This record gives sequence, structure tokens and C-alpha cells, in this order.
Amino acid sequence: MSAAHASAAPSDAPLLRLEGAWKVFAGVPVLRGIDFEVAHGEIHALLGGNGSGKSTTMKIITGAYALDAGRLVLEGRPVRLDSPRAAHEHGIYMVPQEPHVFPHLSVLENLGIGLGMPPAELADRVAPLIEKLGFEVSLDEQGAFLSIAQQQLLEILRGLLRRARLLIFDEPTSALTFREAESLFQRMRALAGRGIGIVFISHRLGEVMEVADRISVLRDGRMVLSDRRERLTPQDLIEAMVPPGSASTGAKPTGREKRARREGDRPLLTVRGLSSEAFTDASLEVYPGEVLGLAGLVGSGRTELCEAIVGIDPHARGEVLVHGRPLPRRSPARCREQGLVYVPEDRHAHGIFLELPSVYTMTAGILDRLGQLFLETRREAEVADGFVRSLNIKLSSMWQPAGTLSGGNQQKVVLAGALAAEPRVVILDEPTRGIDASARQDVYRLIRSLTGAGVGCC
Repeated sequence: MSAAHASAAPSDAPLLRLEGAWKVFAGVPVLRGIDFEVAHGEIHALLGGNGSGKSTTMKIITGAYALDAGRLVLEGRPVRLDSPRAAHEHGIYMVPQEPHVFPHLSVLENLGIGLGMPPAELADRVAPLIEKLGFEVSLDEQGAFLSIAQQQLLEILRGLLRRARLLIFDEPTSALTFREAESLFQRMRALAGRGIGIVFISHRLGEVMEVADRISVLRDGRMVLSDRRERLTPQDLIEAMVPPGSASTGAKPTGREKRARREGDRPLLTVRGLSSEAFTDASLEVYPGEVLGLAGLVGSGRTELCEAIVGIDPHARGEVLVHGRPLPRRSPARCREQGLVYVPEDRHAHGIFLELPSVYTMTAGILDRLGQLFLETRREAEVADGFVRSLNIKLSSMWQPAGTLSGGNQQKVVLAGALAAEPRVVILDEPTRGIDASARQDVYRLIRSLTGAGVGCC
């Protein structure tokens, strides 16, 4: 722990400690007797691959799950947290990866939800916190007009209003620009300097090495590494996260997988002069076996362009051709029929049925192929089982609700839903957002496999 942070610690006892924590679902251990602690004024990074137990650990700390064995200790005193409300009362607050903001309420109204505090009193309490955080937004501003960075600050303010002693940041930089991320790190250090403990969950090793005081790694429900940041290297972290015998870095494409554009090849996807409110005169071509990179900062219009290509934005002007055939009245369903599919950036909002069995997301786009009058559930299960095996999706069964899977496995389920249509062109918008290093390599291998088969990727 840094000297600045250590000076803020009010006692020698850790702020929070999990001791011998076990959690079992349907007879399958998810946590296997782990120990984990956070000191006052410490930024403690928690890393791990898909299914490692990170989400379960945080849900135990925030009161969403109960321990099956072990105990949770706050400042030397054992506690039992049976709900998120109980966690809030003990000063534990989680800043989620996707901030929960009510778009039609003002900033002040968003902050006051659940507090039962008169607006004037709430404004008085919020004012000094806003000044310390540098939250340069009017309290009367509607939530719909806040940027992702501002929404995250709103979530931090919610925690501070509840007098949080421990803040948990879940993938906070996944949708931030470089400058916004640096600004967030400065605020995290300032909070730690005031004695607040911080758990930082991230898959970006550079950020972890920059901001963390201590780093722990979970793998298969066990704590396999925990040490001060200055004693570790990025390679140490990668080796700890990836199971023994697995490749820690993505293999380079083989000669067979590489597909150079040949003379006479026609583009699979052609976009000519596409324009909307977010971008102007965009043109591009995607050829068989090619990966076309499309880059842009947050707010540049990158996602809006992808949505316009597949017809989510029906008002975009311009021409889109798939395999030389124009698609004048586009919709996602019509594009899918022509072999053009889109994997959205925000899988929770647009790509997955969180409350339903995972199989439904994988097969929703091809129901017409799985029976005429009645759905042939056996064929549906066969399709889903093939993707579970080929994409290495970790789940107890294909009927497990998608929302209970880790972020990386959720993303693989979304990818399976896109690939079930047997596309010729796949548009992938931030396909590795919010997933760990191992799952990221799985996605890269999938893209190489697609291009090796002649599919075009953007």
C-alpha cells in the first residue's frame, strides 16, 4: 500500500476480510475457501478469467449472496450481510459496470432514490461531495443527457451519500476514453487518500499496474495469487489467470488461415455515402476472409454507423450492398436473411435475454429453421450444444439463465446467436468489452476462424 494511502488508515485491522469463503450452486463449488481482504485507503485490484468467481465474491460482499461457509469480517467484527441494503448500511457500495441512471429524472432525483431525504437537505449533503469529486454537472440536468463518465460519478456520489467505507468498481473504464479513465483514476486515488477502501475489477492489465496498491487473482474459485503491485509483472498476472497448459497469448494466424484479397474477389459488404445525424458520407468495403478495423473515440459515430448499416437506424441515407445486392429497406431481420449480422456493443441492452435460458439467445434468430408450426426443441438443443462446445462456453446447462453467466460467457452466448445464422459478414462492435484475457483470446481465435472460412468481419 502506498504511503499516502497508509496514512489514512484508522486502525491496523483490515477494512474488510473474507475468511475461508465457500459458495456452492447446485452442488458445484464456485468459491473454494478463498481469503480476500481490503485495507483502509487501499486500491485492491481483483482479476480472474470467466467463471473464476469474481462476480460471486463481489455479490457476497455486497449482500446479494449468502456464504455457504466461511465468514465476512468488517474492521475486526464478523458481520452477516443478507441484502444489498444491509451492505449499504455497513458502508459497502458497488459502482456497476453499467450505471443505473433513470433518464427522465434529474441528477438530484437520481441521487435521492432510496434515501427518503427532502430535496433541500439532499442538495446540502451533495454539494460538498460534488466539489470534492469535481462533478461539473447541474443537479437539475436530466439523467438522459449524462455521459458514461458522468453516470459513473453519479454512482460514486450515491455511495458517498451512504457514507461508503468500501467502494467496488466493476470494469469502470470499459466505455471511457483515455482521458476520462485517467480522471477516474485520480478520483479513485483521492478517495483512497481519505481512507476509503476500493476494489478495482478490470481486465486491462495496464490500468491495474498503474492504479492498484495490491493485486489478487482468482482462478476456478481459488485465490491463486495475492501480492503488492510492485512485486508483480503483467506476465505474472497472465500466467496466474490462465489455466496451466493453456496458451497465454493468442496464436498468430497460420498460412492456411490467412486470406489475401485476390484479384476478381468481390466485396461481401459495400457501404457507399452513408450518412445520418451522427456521421456523414461513410463508405467502406469488406472482402472475403478480411477483418476491416473501424476505430473511433467515444461519441465519434462508430456505433451509429454499425447500426445504420444493419438498419437499426431506418433514417440513414446512402447505399448498402451485400454480395453486390442492394438492401434499400434494411432491417436487422432482412440483413440477417442476406447474411449480414451485427453483434452490438451493449450486450445487456441489445444482445441477450438475461432472464431466460442461454439457449434462447443462441437460437432466437433462426427459429424459422427449427420447425414450422412447432419448435423442434431437440434441434434447438443440438444447435446450442454445438456452440457451447466450439466456443468453450462455461455453463451448467444450456438452460441456465444467461444473466447468471460471467461477462465473457455472456458475450460468447451473444456471438453464438449471431453465428447461428451462418453469416457471410459479421459486424462486431467492441466484441471484447468487459471480458477477461482468456475470453478475449477466444474471441480473437473465433474471428480468425471466421476469416479462414471466408467470412468478412468488421
